[in-house]
Amino acid sequence: MTLITPRIALAFRLALRELRGGLRGFYIFLACIALGTGAIAAVNSVSQSITDTIATRGQEILAGDVRFELNNREAAANELDFLRSLGKVSVSTGLRSMARKPDGSDQALVEVKAVDDAYPLYGSFEAEPNYPLHTLLADQDGTYGALAAPLLLERLGLKIGDELLLGNVIVNITGTVKTEPDAVSEGFGFAPRLMVSRQALQASGLIQTGSLVEHSYKVKLNDRSDMAGIRDRATKDFPSAGWSIRTSDRAAPSLTENIERFSQFLTLVGLTALIVGGVGVANAVRAFLDAKRTTIATFKCLGAPASTVVLIYLFQIGLIALGGIAIGLVIGAAAPILAAQFLAQFLPVSTAPTLYPVALSLAVLFGVLTTLAFAIMPLGHAREVPPTALFREQGFEARRLPSWPYILMAAVFLAALAALAVATAHDRFIAVVFIGAIAFAFVVLRLVAAGIAWLARRSPRVNSPALRLAIGNIHRPGALTPSVVLSLGLGLALLVTLTLIDGNLRQQLTGRMADGAPNFFFVDIQGAELDGFRNLVKTDAPEGKLVEVPMLRGRILAFNGEDVTKRKVPPSGQWVLRGDRGITYSETLPENAALTEGTWWDKDYSGEPLVSFSAEEAGELGLKVGDTVTVNVLGRNMTAKIANLRKVQWESLSINFVMVFSPNTFKGAPHAWLATLTDPKATSSQEAAILKSVTNTYPTITSVRVKDAIDIVNSLVAQLATAIRAAASVALIASVLVLAGALAAGNRARTHDAVVLKTLGATRRMLMRAFCYEYLILGLATAVFALLSGGVAAWFIVARIMKIPSEFLPDVAGMTIVTALVLTVGIGLIGTWRILGQKAAPVLREL
Repeated sequence: MTLITPRIALAFRLALRELRGGLRGFYIFLACIALGTGAIAAVNSVSQSITDTIATRGQEILAGDVRFELNNREAAANELDFLRSLGKVSVSTGLRSMARKPDGSDQALVEVKAVDDAYPLYGSFEAEPNYPLHTLLADQDGTYGALAAPLLLERLGLKIGDELLLGNVIVNITGTVKTEPDAVSEGFGFAPRLMVSRQALQASGLIQTGSLVEHSYKVKLNDRSDMAGIRDRATKDFPSAGWSIRTSDRAAPSLTENIERFSQFLTLVGLTALIVGGVGVANAVRAFLDAKRTTIATFKCLGAPASTVVLIYLFQIGLIALGGIAIGLVIGAAAPILAAQFLAQFLPVSTAPTLYPVALSLAVLFGVLTTLAFAIMPLGHAREVPPTALFREQGFEARRLPSWPYILMAAVFLAALAALAVATAHDRFIAVVFIGAIAFAFVVLRLVAAGIAWLARRSPRVNSPALRLAIGNIHRPGALTPSVVLSLGLGLALLVTLTLIDGNLRQQLTGRMADGAPNFFFVDIQGAELDGFRNLVKTDAPEGKLVEVPMLRGRILAFNGEDVTKRKVPPSGQWVLRGDRGITYSETLPENAALTEGTWWDKDYSGEPLVSFSAEEAGELGLKVGDTVTVNVLGRNMTAKIANLRKVQWESLSINFVMVFSPNTFKGAPHAWLATLTDPKATSSQEAAILKSVTNTYPTITSVRVKDAIDIVNSLVAQLATAIRAAASVALIASVLVLAGALAAGNRARTHDAVVLKTLGATRRMLMRAFCYEYLILGLATAVFALLSGGVAAWFIVARIMKIPSEFLPDVAGMTIVTALVLTVGIGLIGTWRILGQKAAPVLREL
C-alpha cells in the first residue's frame, strides 16, 4: 500500500505535466463527450423541469385540489351534496360545437368551455382586456359575453365587439383568452377555445339528451390531508356514478407520461450519440497514444512499470473527459432556460433558472462510463509498447487484443452503461431492445467492414494505378475501413430510420388515409333531427354515402369483475381504459370489420347483454371470448359478455368502436347519433356549402371536416418530427466528429505511405485521386448499409408496430448517399491535403 500511493501520485503529476503541452489530438474526444453528455443532460433537465412544474403547480393546473368528471350527465343532487361537503365547488362544462357568424356566411369548430363564477379556484385566468372573468362573460342587455382564442377570430375574420352564434344563442365577443390555468389538464384540443358562462351554454340549446358533454366538478378542499381517502369514499358511496377522479398531485397524468416517454426516446438518441462518440473516444485515445509511443518507450527505458504508464495516460484521459462532461453539463443546465422561451405558451415550464441535479448526475454517469468503456482497450494496447519503440518508429495497429484484464474491464463498463440505460428508462423493454439493437448494429457494422475489405481483396486487378491503390488501402492491415464504416454507419442508419418513419406517416396522413377517409363527421344528431338531416345531406350531396350509428359514451370499470385500475395493462392498451369511450350497438357486423373469433348475435337477439370487442385491443388487455366487461353508461353499470372479437381498420378513419353491444343492452336508453359523409368527388367549395347548410339548419349538430383534422394532426407530426430529427442530428454530428477523428488517427500511417509513394515517383494528383476513390468507395458502401438497415428498421416500426402501409422513399435514398459521400470525401480530403505536402526527409528518417 505504501508503494501504490506514491506511484499513483507520481503518475498524476506526470499526467498534469504532459497536459501542459495542450490538448492537441483531443479536441474531437472533447467534442464527442461534450455533445453526448450535453444531449442527455439537456433532454432530462427539460423533461424534469416540465414534470416538476406539473407536480408543484398541480392545484393551478387542475384549477382545484380534486376534479370529478362526468360525461353526458350532470351530478345528481346527492352527488353534488357530497362534493360540497368536501369544500368549495366550481363547475365547468366542455363540449365541441360549431360557432358561426350571425349572417350564416361562415362557421368554425370550437372547443366550448362554460364556467361558473367560482372559476378558477386556483391560479389566475387572464384575458385581453384583462377585466374580471365574470364581468366579461356576464349578460349585458340580453346578450351574453364570450371570450375567444385569437385563432378563432382570425379564422372567422372577427374582432372584439363582434357577435357570434353558438347553438341558438347570440354571444358578444368581449375579449380573447390569454392564459387558461387548467388548459393543460384538459388535454389537447382540435379546435380554438370559446369560453362562455354556464347560463349562456344552457340558453344555447347545445346540451341535449345524448350530447357528448363533459361536466367537471373541481373542489377546493377544506382538508387536503386525505385526498386518497376522498377517492375511496367517492367510489364506495357512489359505485355507479362513473365519474373520473383526478387529484392535484397527478394533475395531468397523460401529459406527464407522454413527456416521460418522449424524454426516454430522446435520451436514447442522445445515448446513441454518446456511444457513437465513444468510438471517437477510442480513435482519439488510440491516435494520441500512438503519437506518444516514443514517450511511453522512454518511460519504460527509465524503469517505469507498465501499470504506471497506463495510470499516467488514464489520468490524462480522465481529466480531459471531465472537461468534456463539464461542457455538456453547462449545455444541460442552460437547456431548460432556453426551452422555456419556446415551450411556455404550450406547456407548464418554469422560467426561473433552476438546476436539476438528478438529470445532470445521470449525464455525468453516462459520460464517465462511456469514456472508460471505450478508452480501456487502447490503454491496454499502449501497455504493450516495447522499450525498443524508442529506437524504431512503428505502429501497433495490427497487434492482437490487449491482455484479458483490459478486455474484462471494457466489458464491465459496457455492461454498466447498458444497465444504467435500462434502469433509468421509463419503458425498460424498449430500452433493452434499443441497447440490443445498438450492440447488434456494432457487430453488423464490423462484419460489413470485414465484407468490404474481403471484396476489395478479391476484386480483379484494374489498370488505373490510383484505383488500384485505393482498393489496396481498403483491405490492407491498419486500413481505415472499420473506423469509417463504424463511425458513419450508425449515425446515418438512425437518420434514415427516422426520416423514413416521418415520410411514411406524412404520406399516410396526406395520401392514403386522406383519400379513403370520409369528408365529414357529424356529431350529436338528435333522434328527432335524424330524418331531416338525412334529407338535407341527400339534397346537398346526392352522390355522397351517408352512414349513421347510435352513439353513447361509457367508461370501462371492470373485466370479469376485477377493477381495471388494479389490472396491469401494457402501455399500448392503456388508452382503452383512459376516460370514457365511444360505444354503440348494432344488429349486424359493421361493414368495415371482420370477425376473428366467436359469432355475431341474431338480429332479434334478446338474451343477456353481449359485446363485440376489437381483437387487437382485447389481446393487449388479456381478454377472450366469454369474458365479461362492465361499463358505466349514463350513471348505470352494465355488464356484458364478450361474444366475439373483430378486426377493426382504425386507419380507415371511418366509424369504428372498440366495443359494439347487442341492441337489447341499451334498449330505451337516451342517445344521440353519429354520422359520416363520404363523397370522393366533392370539391372544397361543395364541402364548404354542405358545412354551411348543415350548421345553419341544425346549429346543435357538430360538423367536423376530416381534412381539417388531418391537417392539424399532420402539423403536430411535423413538429414532433422536427424535434426527433434535431435529436438524430446530434448523433449524426457525433458520427461526423468520429469520422474526422478516425481519419486523423490514420494520418500518421498515411503520411508514411504518401512519402514513400512520392519518393518512388507518384504525383500529388495521382495520390489525391487514389484517396478520393477510396473515400468514395467507403462512403458509398456505408450509405448502402445505412439504407438497408434503416429501411428494415423503419419498415418494422411502421408496418408491424404502427400497423400502417410502409414503402421505401427514393428521395431518402438519394439524400443518404449524397450525405455519406460528401462527408467521407470532404472530411477525408481536408485531412489528406496536409499529408500530401509533408516533406520526405523527416519521415524517412523515422522509418
